[in-house]
Amino acid sequence: MQIEKLRAKIDTIDSELVDLLNERAKKVLEIARIKKKERKGYYSAGRERKILERLIKQNKGPLSDEVVEKIIHLILKTSLDLEKRQKVVYFGPPATFTHLAAIKNFGEGADLVPVKSIGQIFAKVEKKQADFGVVPIENSTEGVVSHTLDMFLDSDLKICAEIILEISHHLLGKGDLKGVRKVYSHPQALAQCRDWLEENLSTAGLLEVESTARAAQTTAKERDSAAIASDVAASLYGLKIIASHIEDRPSNYTRFLVIGRDYSERSGQDKTSILFSIKDRVAALYGMLSPFKNHAINLTKIESRPTKRKAWEYVFFLDFMGHKDDENVKKALAELEEECFFLKILGSYPKGE
Repeated sequence: MQIEKLRAKIDTIDSELVDLLNERAKKVLEIARIKKKERKGYYSAGRERKILERLIKQNKGPLSDEVVEKIIHLILKTSLDLEKRQKVVYFGPPATFTHLAAIKNFGEGADLVPVKSIGQIFAKVEKKQADFGVVPIENSTEGVVSHTLDMFLDSDLKICAEIILEISHHLLGKGDLKGVRKVYSHPQALAQCRDWLEENLSTAGLLEVESTARAAQTTAKERDSAAIASDVAASLYGLKIIASHIEDRPSNYTRFLVIGRDYSERSGQDKTSILFSIKDRVAALYGMLSPFKNHAINLTKIESRPTKRKAWEYVFFLDFMGHKDDENVKKALAELEEECFFLKILGSYPKGE
Protein backbone atom coordinates (compact mmCIF):
# COMPACT_ATOMS: atom_id res chain seq x y z
CA MET A 1 0.00 0.00 0.00
CA GLN A 2 2.83 2.36 0.92
CA ILE A 3 4.58 1.66 -2.41
CA GLU A 4 1.38 2.46 -4.32
CA LYS A 5 1.06 5.82 -2.52
CA LEU A 6 4.67 6.70 -3.32
CA ARG A 7 4.20 5.68 -6.94
CA ALA A 8 1.10 7.87 -7.14
CA LYS A 9 3.18 10.84 -5.95
CA ILE A 10 5.86 10.02 -8.52
CA ASP A 11 3.19 9.92 -11.24
CA THR A 12 2.02 13.38 -10.18
CA ILE A 13 5.59 14.72 -10.23
CA ASP A 14 6.17 13.18 -13.68
CA SER A 15 3.07 14.92 -15.01
CA GLU A 16 4.24 18.22 -13.55
CA LEU A 17 7.67 17.71 -15.14
CA VAL A 18 6.12 17.25 -18.59
CA ASP A 19 4.00 20.38 -18.13
CA LEU A 20 7.02 22.40 -16.97
CA LEU A 21 9.19 21.17 -19.85
CA ASN A 22 6.52 22.20 -22.34
CA GLU A 23 6.12 25.57 -20.62
CA ARG A 24 9.87 26.06 -20.93
CA ALA A 25 9.70 25.07 -24.60
CA LYS A 26 7.06 27.74 -25.22
CA LYS A 27 9.35 30.42 -23.78
CA VAL A 28 12.23 29.09 -25.90
CA LEU A 29 10.08 29.45 -29.04
CA GLU A 30 9.14 33.01 -28.03
CA ILE A 31 12.84 33.86 -27.70
CA ALA A 32 13.50 32.19 -31.07
CA ARG A 33 10.97 34.47 -32.76
CA ILE A 34 12.63 37.54 -31.22
CA LYS A 35 16.10 36.36 -32.26
CA LYS A 36 14.91 35.78 -35.81
CA LYS A 37 13.38 39.24 -35.97
CA GLU A 38 16.52 40.88 -34.57
CA ARG A 39 18.81 38.59 -36.61
CA LYS A 40 20.61 37.29 -33.55
CA GLY A 41 22.37 33.95 -33.29
CA TYR A 42 20.60 31.06 -31.64
CA TYR A 43 23.48 29.20 -29.97
CA SER A 44 25.32 30.75 -27.04
CA ALA A 45 27.89 28.61 -25.24
CA GLY A 46 28.23 31.31 -22.58
CA ARG A 47 24.51 31.30 -21.80
CA GLU A 48 24.44 27.49 -21.63
CA ARG A 49 27.37 27.45 -19.21
CA LYS A 50 25.67 30.02 -16.94
CA ILE A 51 22.54 27.87 -16.75
CA LEU A 52 24.52 24.72 -15.98
CA GLU A 53 26.64 26.39 -13.31
CA ARG A 54 23.60 27.92 -11.59
CA LEU A 55 21.61 24.69 -11.49
CA ILE A 56 24.55 22.58 -10.33
CA LYS A 57 25.11 25.02 -7.45
CA GLN A 58 21.41 24.69 -6.63
CA ASN A 59 21.57 20.88 -6.59
CA LYS A 60 21.21 19.41 -3.08
CA GLY A 61 20.98 15.71 -4.10
CA PRO A 62 20.42 12.84 -3.98
CA LEU A 63 21.17 13.22 -7.72
CA SER A 64 24.89 13.80 -8.32
CA ASP A 65 26.11 16.96 -10.07
CA GLU A 66 27.18 14.80 -13.04
CA VAL A 67 23.67 13.37 -13.46
CA VAL A 68 22.07 16.81 -13.14
CA GLU A 69 24.48 18.16 -15.74
CA LYS A 70 23.59 15.39 -18.21
CA ILE A 71 19.86 16.02 -17.77
CA ILE A 72 20.19 19.81 -18.15
CA HIS A 73 22.54 19.38 -21.11
CA LEU A 74 19.91 17.27 -22.89
CA ILE A 75 17.22 19.88 -22.17
CA LEU A 76 19.46 22.67 -23.49
CA LYS A 77 20.28 20.81 -26.71
CA THR A 78 16.62 19.95 -27.25
CA SER A 79 15.73 23.61 -26.73
CA LEU A 80 18.35 24.70 -29.24
CA ASP A 81 16.87 22.31 -31.80
CA LEU A 82 13.45 23.86 -31.13
CA GLU A 83 14.80 27.36 -31.82
CA LYS A 84 16.63 26.35 -34.97
CA ARG A 85 18.28 23.09 -35.96
CA GLN A 86 21.95 24.01 -36.20
CA LYS A 87 23.97 22.91 -39.21
CA VAL A 88 27.43 21.94 -37.97
CA VAL A 89 30.30 20.85 -40.21
CA TYR A 90 33.10 18.69 -38.90
CA PHE A 91 36.20 16.89 -40.15
CA GLY A 92 34.77 13.59 -41.40
CA PRO A 93 33.87 10.97 -42.36
CA PRO A 94 31.42 9.90 -39.58
CA ALA A 95 32.96 8.44 -36.40
CA THR A 96 36.07 10.63 -36.34
CA PHE A 97 36.90 12.07 -32.94
CA THR A 98 35.89 15.48 -34.30
CA HIS A 99 32.47 13.97 -35.04
CA LEU A 100 32.24 12.71 -31.45
CA ALA A 101 33.21 16.17 -30.17
CA ALA A 102 30.47 17.75 -32.30
CA ILE A 103 27.91 15.32 -30.85
CA LYS A 104 29.11 16.08 -27.32
CA ASN A 105 28.65 19.82 -27.82
CA PHE A 106 25.57 20.07 -30.05
CA GLY A 107 23.79 16.76 -29.43
CA GLU A 108 22.61 14.27 -32.04
CA GLY A 109 19.63 16.47 -32.95
CA ALA A 110 21.88 18.92 -34.80
CA ASP A 111 22.47 18.57 -38.53
CA LEU A 112 26.03 17.23 -38.40
CA VAL A 113 27.71 17.27 -41.81
CA PRO A 114 31.14 15.72 -42.53
CA VAL A 115 33.62 17.50 -44.82
CA LYS A 116 37.01 16.40 -46.11
CA SER A 117 39.33 19.05 -44.67
CA ILE A 118 39.74 21.67 -41.97
CA GLY A 119 39.91 24.29 -44.73
CA GLN A 120 36.45 23.28 -45.94
CA ILE A 121 35.08 23.68 -42.42
CA PHE A 122 36.26 27.30 -42.29
CA ALA A 123 35.01 27.98 -45.83
CA LYS A 124 31.50 26.64 -45.25
CA VAL A 125 31.00 28.62 -42.05
CA GLU A 126 32.43 31.78 -43.65
CA LYS A 127 30.06 31.41 -46.64
CA LYS A 128 27.10 30.81 -44.28
CA GLN A 129 26.62 27.31 -45.66
CA ALA A 130 26.81 26.10 -42.05
CA ASP A 131 26.11 27.71 -38.69
CA PHE A 132 29.18 26.33 -36.93
CA GLY A 133 32.23 24.18 -37.46
CA VAL A 134 34.16 21.89 -35.13
CA VAL A 135 37.95 21.61 -35.58
CA PRO A 136 40.73 19.90 -33.59
CA ILE A 137 43.27 22.28 -32.09
CA GLU A 138 45.61 20.28 -29.81
CA ASN A 139 46.24 16.94 -28.14
CA SER A 140 47.62 16.48 -24.64
CA THR A 141 50.23 14.01 -25.95
CA GLU A 142 51.17 15.24 -29.43
CA GLY A 143 50.55 18.98 -29.12
CA VAL A 144 49.02 21.53 -31.44
CA VAL A 145 47.26 20.93 -34.76
CA SER A 146 49.21 23.52 -36.73
CA HIS A 147 46.92 23.57 -39.77
CA THR A 148 44.00 24.72 -37.61
CA LEU A 149 46.10 27.55 -36.17
CA ASP A 150 47.18 28.65 -39.64
CA MET A 151 43.56 28.93 -40.81
CA PHE A 152 42.91 31.70 -38.26
CA LEU A 153 45.52 33.96 -39.89
CA ASP A 154 43.23 34.84 -42.79
CA SER A 155 39.81 34.05 -41.31
CA ASP A 156 37.39 36.38 -39.54
CA LEU A 157 35.61 33.51 -37.82
CA LYS A 158 35.38 33.50 -34.04
CA ILE A 159 35.99 30.76 -31.49
CA CYS A 160 32.62 30.25 -29.78
CA ALA A 161 33.36 27.29 -27.51
CA GLU A 162 35.94 24.63 -26.74
CA ILE A 163 35.34 20.92 -26.23
CA ILE A 164 37.67 18.66 -24.25
CA LEU A 165 37.29 15.03 -25.31
CA GLU A 166 39.00 12.08 -23.70
CA ILE A 167 40.52 10.00 -26.48
CA SER A 168 40.55 6.20 -26.33
CA HIS A 169 42.16 4.43 -29.27
CA HIS A 170 41.26 0.87 -30.25
CA LEU A 171 42.75 -1.49 -32.81
CA LEU A 172 39.93 -2.48 -35.16
CA GLY A 173 39.87 -5.20 -37.79
CA LYS A 174 38.22 -8.33 -39.15
CA GLY A 175 40.74 -10.92 -37.96
CA ASP A 176 43.06 -11.27 -34.98
CA LEU A 177 46.26 -9.57 -33.92
CA LYS A 178 48.51 -12.22 -35.51
CA GLY A 179 47.03 -11.61 -38.93
CA VAL A 180 47.62 -7.84 -39.01
CA ARG A 181 50.16 -6.84 -41.67
CA LYS A 182 49.42 -3.11 -41.89
CA VAL A 183 47.81 -0.48 -39.68
CA TYR A 184 45.93 2.55 -40.96
CA SER A 185 45.23 5.71 -39.00
CA HIS A 186 45.64 9.45 -38.75
CA PRO A 187 49.25 10.53 -38.03
CA GLN A 188 48.26 11.86 -34.59
CA ALA A 189 46.62 8.55 -33.62
CA LEU A 190 49.63 6.55 -34.81
CA ALA A 191 51.91 8.81 -32.76
CA GLN A 192 49.72 8.47 -29.67
CA CYS A 193 50.00 4.65 -29.90
CA ARG A 194 53.66 4.48 -30.92
CA ASP A 195 54.91 2.40 -27.97
CA TRP A 196 52.04 -0.11 -28.16
CA LEU A 197 52.56 -0.59 -31.89
CA GLU A 198 56.30 -1.13 -31.42
CA GLU A 199 55.68 -3.75 -28.76
CA ASN A 200 52.79 -5.60 -30.42
CA LEU A 201 53.01 -4.96 -34.17
CA SER A 202 56.66 -4.13 -34.80
CA THR A 203 56.68 -5.71 -38.28
CA ALA A 204 53.39 -4.25 -39.50
CA GLY A 205 53.41 -1.36 -41.95
CA LEU A 206 52.04 1.91 -40.59
CA LEU A 207 50.00 3.81 -43.18
CA GLU A 208 48.83 7.38 -42.64
CA VAL A 209 45.37 8.43 -43.82
CA GLU A 210 43.41 11.65 -43.38
CA SER A 211 41.30 10.49 -40.41
CA THR A 212 40.72 7.60 -38.01
CA ALA A 213 37.31 7.01 -39.56
CA ARG A 214 38.86 6.77 -43.04
CA ALA A 215 41.22 4.19 -41.57
CA ALA A 216 38.23 2.14 -40.37
CA GLN A 217 36.55 2.46 -43.79
CA THR A 218 39.69 1.18 -45.52
CA THR A 219 40.19 -1.68 -43.07
CA ALA A 220 36.61 -2.84 -43.60
CA LYS A 221 37.61 -3.76 -47.19
CA GLU A 222 40.78 -5.71 -46.30
CA ARG A 223 41.51 -8.90 -44.36
CA ASP A 224 45.10 -8.37 -43.25
CA SER A 225 44.83 -4.75 -42.10
CA ALA A 226 43.74 -2.97 -38.93
CA ALA A 227 42.75 0.58 -38.02
CA ILE A 228 43.36 2.71 -34.97
CA ALA A 229 40.04 4.41 -34.35
CA SER A 230 37.14 4.80 -31.91
CA ASP A 231 34.71 2.15 -30.70
CA VAL A 232 32.00 4.11 -32.55
CA ALA A 233 33.93 3.54 -35.79
CA ALA A 234 34.02 -0.20 -35.06
CA SER A 235 30.24 -0.30 -34.76
CA LEU A 236 29.62 1.94 -37.77
CA TYR A 237 31.96 0.13 -40.18
CA GLY A 238 31.33 -3.45 -39.07
CA LEU A 239 34.70 -4.15 -37.44
CA LYS A 240 35.59 -5.90 -34.23
CA ILE A 241 37.83 -4.48 -31.51
CA ILE A 242 41.04 -6.51 -31.61
CA ALA A 243 42.70 -4.57 -28.77
CA SER A 244 41.23 -1.86 -26.52
CA HIS A 245 42.77 1.33 -25.14
CA ILE A 246 46.09 1.08 -26.94
CA GLU A 247 47.06 4.74 -26.43
CA ASP A 248 50.45 5.06 -24.73
CA ARG A 249 49.24 7.51 -22.09
CA PRO A 250 46.03 6.87 -20.12
CA SER A 251 45.29 10.58 -19.78
CA ASN A 252 44.90 11.34 -23.48
CA TYR A 253 42.73 14.33 -24.31
CA THR A 254 42.11 16.36 -27.45
CA ARG A 255 40.85 19.92 -27.43
CA PHE A 256 38.43 20.98 -30.15
CA LEU A 257 37.13 24.44 -31.05
CA VAL A 258 33.66 25.47 -32.17
CA ILE A 259 34.00 28.21 -34.78
CA GLY A 260 31.24 30.59 -35.83
CA ARG A 261 30.62 34.13 -36.97
CA ASP A 262 29.90 35.82 -33.61
CA TYR A 263 31.56 36.19 -30.23
CA SER A 264 30.16 34.28 -27.26
CA GLU A 265 28.73 36.08 -24.23
CA ARG A 266 30.40 35.89 -20.83
CA SER A 267 29.83 32.80 -18.72
CA GLY A 268 32.01 33.68 -15.71
CA GLN A 269 34.45 30.85 -16.45
CA ASP A 270 35.93 32.01 -19.74
CA LYS A 271 39.06 31.70 -21.81
CA THR A 272 40.21 34.10 -24.54
CA SER A 273 42.37 33.34 -27.58
CA ILE A 274 44.28 36.00 -29.51
CA LEU A 275 46.94 36.17 -32.19
CA PHE A 276 49.43 38.97 -32.64
CA SER A 277 52.60 39.95 -34.48
CA ILE A 278 55.39 41.83 -32.74
CA LYS A 279 58.09 44.26 -33.74
CA ASP A 280 61.56 42.71 -34.14
CA ARG A 281 63.52 44.14 -31.23
CA VAL A 282 65.39 42.92 -28.14
CA ALA A 283 63.08 41.37 -25.48
CA ALA A 284 60.04 42.05 -27.67
CA LEU A 285 58.13 38.95 -26.59
CA TYR A 286 58.85 39.61 -22.92
CA GLY A 287 57.38 43.07 -23.38
CA MET A 288 54.28 41.61 -25.03
CA LEU A 289 53.61 39.39 -22.03
CA SER A 290 54.08 42.10 -19.40
CA PRO A 291 50.52 43.52 -19.67
CA PHE A 292 49.10 40.15 -18.64
CA LYS A 293 51.31 40.04 -15.56
CA ASN A 294 50.48 43.65 -14.71
CA HIS A 295 46.74 42.91 -14.79
CA ALA A 296 46.90 39.51 -13.04
CA ILE A 297 45.79 37.46 -16.06
CA ASN A 298 46.69 33.78 -16.15
CA LEU A 299 48.24 32.66 -19.45
CA THR A 300 47.44 29.05 -20.39
CA LYS A 301 49.17 28.63 -23.77
CA ILE A 302 51.53 30.38 -26.16
CA GLU A 303 52.39 29.09 -29.63
CA SER A 304 54.34 30.63 -32.51
CA ARG A 305 53.72 30.03 -36.21
CA PRO A 306 55.46 31.36 -39.34
CA THR A 307 53.31 33.81 -41.30
CA LYS A 308 54.37 32.11 -44.59
CA ARG A 309 54.56 35.58 -46.11
CA LYS A 310 58.10 36.54 -45.21
CA ALA A 311 61.08 34.45 -44.09
CA TRP A 312 61.51 34.30 -40.30
CA GLU A 313 58.36 36.32 -39.67
CA TYR A 314 56.16 34.84 -36.94
CA VAL A 315 52.81 35.37 -35.27
CA PHE A 316 51.97 34.28 -31.76
CA PHE A 317 48.83 32.54 -30.56
CA LEU A 318 47.99 33.13 -26.93
CA ASP A 319 45.31 31.67 -24.64
CA PHE A 320 44.51 33.17 -21.26
CA MET A 321 41.80 33.07 -18.62
CA GLY A 322 39.14 35.77 -18.76
CA HIS A 323 36.69 37.29 -21.25
CA LYS A 324 37.48 40.06 -23.70
CA ASP A 325 34.82 42.24 -22.01
CA ASP A 326 36.39 41.91 -18.53
CA GLU A 327 37.93 45.22 -17.42
CA ASN A 328 41.39 43.82 -16.67
CA VAL A 329 41.45 42.02 -20.02
CA LYS A 330 40.46 45.19 -21.87
CA LYS A 331 43.31 47.09 -20.24
CA ALA A 332 45.87 44.36 -20.94
CA LEU A 333 44.86 44.06 -24.60
CA ALA A 334 44.94 47.85 -25.05
CA GLU A 335 48.52 47.94 -23.73
CA LEU A 336 49.48 44.96 -25.88
CA GLU A 337 48.02 46.47 -29.05
CA GLU A 338 50.21 49.58 -28.68
CA GLU A 339 53.30 47.40 -29.16
CA CYS A 340 51.99 45.09 -31.92
CA PHE A 341 51.98 45.21 -35.68
CA PHE A 342 48.52 43.73 -35.40
CA LEU A 343 46.31 42.07 -32.81
CA LYS A 344 43.28 39.86 -33.44
CA ILE A 345 40.88 38.56 -30.80
CA LEU A 346 39.95 35.08 -32.00
CA GLY A 347 37.28 34.59 -29.38
CA SER A 348 36.20 34.49 -25.75
CA TYR A 349 34.35 31.34 -24.75
CA PRO A 350 33.53 29.11 -21.76
CA LYS A 351 36.48 27.07 -20.55
CA GLY A 352 36.08 23.44 -21.61
CA GLU A 353 35.67 20.68 -19.04
